[in-house]
Amino acid sequence: MAIHLSLTRIAAALALMSTAAAAQQLPTVSVTGRSAEAPVQIGGFGDTPVAKLPLQANLVGTELLLANGIQNLAGLTLLDASVGDAYNSQGYVSYLKIRGFDLDNRFNYRRDGLPINAETAIALGNKAGVEILKGASGIQAGTSAPGGLVNLIVKRPTAEIHSLTLGFSERGTAEVSTDLSHRFGNDREFGLRLNASTAHVKPQLNDTRGQRHLFALAGDWKLSPDTKLEAEFEANKQTQASQPGFSLLGNKLPDAKSIDPRINLNNQAWSQPVVFDNSFASLRWQQRLSGDWKAQAHWGRQALKTDDRLAYPFGCSAADGTYWASSYCPNGDFDMWDFRSENERRNSDATDFSLSGSLVLGGLRHQITTGLLFTRFWSRFQGQAYNWAGTGNISGQARTVADGSLYDANTNRDEHSREFYLRDAVALTAELNAWLGLRHSRVERSSYRVNTSDTRATDYDQGFTTPWLGLSYAINPQLMAYASWGQGIESEVAPNRSRYSNRGQALPALKSEQLEFGLKSGSKTVDWSLAAFDIKRPAWRDFGNCDSTANSCVRHADGEARHRGLEAQADLKWEGGGLLGSWMQLRARNQGSAIGSLNGLRPANVPETTIKLQARQQLFAGLQAQLGLVREGAREVLPDNSLQLPAWTRIDAALRFDHQVGRTQWIWRAGVDNLTNRRAWKESPYQYEHVYLYPLAPRSWRASLELSL
Repeated sequence: MAIHLSLTRIAAALALMSTAAAAQQLPTVSVTGRSAEAPVQIGGFGDTPVAKLPLQANLVGTELLLANGIQNLAGLTLLDASVGDAYNSQGYVSYLKIRGFDLDNRFNYRRDGLPINAETAIALGNKAGVEILKGASGIQAGTSAPGGLVNLIVKRPTAEIHSLTLGFSERGTAEVSTDLSHRFGNDREFGLRLNASTAHVKPQLNDTRGQRHLFALAGDWKLSPDTKLEAEFEANKQTQASQPGFSLLGNKLPDAKSIDPRINLNNQAWSQPVVFDNSFASLRWQQRLSGDWKAQAHWGRQALKTDDRLAYPFGCSAADGTYWASSYCPNGDFDMWDFRSENERRNSDATDFSLSGSLVLGGLRHQITTGLLFTRFWSRFQGQAYNWAGTGNISGQARTVADGSLYDANTNRDEHSREFYLRDAVALTAELNAWLGLRHSRVERSSYRVNTSDTRATDYDQGFTTPWLGLSYAINPQLMAYASWGQGIESEVAPNRSRYSNRGQALPALKSEQLEFGLKSGSKTVDWSLAAFDIKRPAWRDFGNCDSTANSCVRHADGEARHRGLEAQADLKWEGGGLLGSWMQLRARNQGSAIGSLNGLRPANVPETTIKLQARQQLFAGLQAQLGLVREGAREVLPDNSLQLPAWTRIDAALRFDHQVGRTQWIWRAGVDNLTNRRAWKESPYQYEHVYLYPLAPRSWRASLELSL
């Protein structure tokens, strides 16, 4: 859905709503970190605060996102040591990893608890926060990668809000946004909240100008003290050229200091922007029953349309006949490809019915949540272009010739799932609690190729059950120890290609496991937690020649990835300031493979040590200084561990000043990212047997003014 929001219309809407409601003075808001007493939907146990759950979860609120100028999910990598980059290019989809495992954008994301597809650009302007669950996710997901889950919390109607924000950054990026909330009716039983924004994007990265638009409306109706109906709609669109990665030069890592991080290799005259055109809608009915029992029905619909286009550097056919598949040529040349996959459609539906409340069984109090989740996903594509366009160079000066012919095939997919879940928190004593979770899933999946006579259709269904167990003990009112164990599931089918002897067959589901021990403490001055985890994830591998010969190879389970680590996080608070910090030490290794040379190797693009710090201090009335630090250790570039990416550190700084002018609250924010203009390779994802290198963005500034009436 196309959205065109002018500055005039947004300002008019603000003025209209401000006139309709009585203006009120807002208190000063300071940047705060995690709240140990805040409940998280993604925890799975209702309103239980984070500090009481036997797992690690994190809620990143709106103010923390604004303070760091975060516009997309990739920005979460600044705030939590457990969250890292997995292939984050400007102008494109955000890809994250948690505890060293790449999240699956099809299965590891939620929106107000409902599954969504994150193969798109997700707007944060109408999100009240982002929840991050760390570790095995089988308690909340039928199928997903084992690192964790990300849940987006939609802004809902609250008390009166009339806010207008103007923002400027980088080489001329300008954005205007508004947040309006109003309750009305005799008993204020009706509520509406509008979030809208429009932005002209001009980043530091060359040749990536674009636009972002958002329109989101949420409403609720309190039919009675026990009944509430909520509805919301969101439409957003992003149009922007994306950023391909650099790569190795032959078998050598180029010096990051010698590469201008502003160079965009997607700079051909025929380059076109990637367009993400998205809409979301949901209905939620909540009914309070007798006692503390509650029933809920929640439906959501997502419709995504994407035009994915890129001048794509990949590999190199050298003049001497050598072909470099995993890198560019030693002299900096590479093969340029014209990639186009337009009118991609990805639609999702999810319906959840749940019941929760407490009861006494066998003399013990049980807090129970149970429900059914039905999901459907389908994707529809047309033929795509993936054609050689000439030879490029890392200087960004070479010119190539477009070839947008849609010769290449694409794959349509259909997926249905039915899931039953049951969670129970049992109070064994005043200090000791048991936590039980069980999810049974039934999935049906099919696929077929389009734009070719070789459809390679697949069709299979599977059923599996994922348990989860936890035990927590309150050492004192502020300190809790816990242990938990859980499983997660991933499902895969052998490619339906003639080279595979088991082509088109569903493989036994990958069942990952996590064991975790932790301590948590919360007080008025500090919230902290410490966790040790051990995750095992089985792996699939191809065995045989795997050439064009029929039945030359087979895909089956082989070995596992084992990630063991220590995680610490703390939010220290003192009068006028605080420090939000996290640290993760990770030992990730491959083990148990029939190919002995693979055992003991580290996965590519996973640092062993990560530190994230966010400090804040009030300098004088209304003025607060902020300082951020990200430290990521060395990581492997190649699967054989023959090359490492050096460690790097980035420092950010910001100021926040708020004051009152009449009835209007003025909030000024200004920041400098990468304050020291550090040059380094930020990450090195390895995909399609190719090394990608993404540089740290150069020093850039940002400023905004928020007016709240």
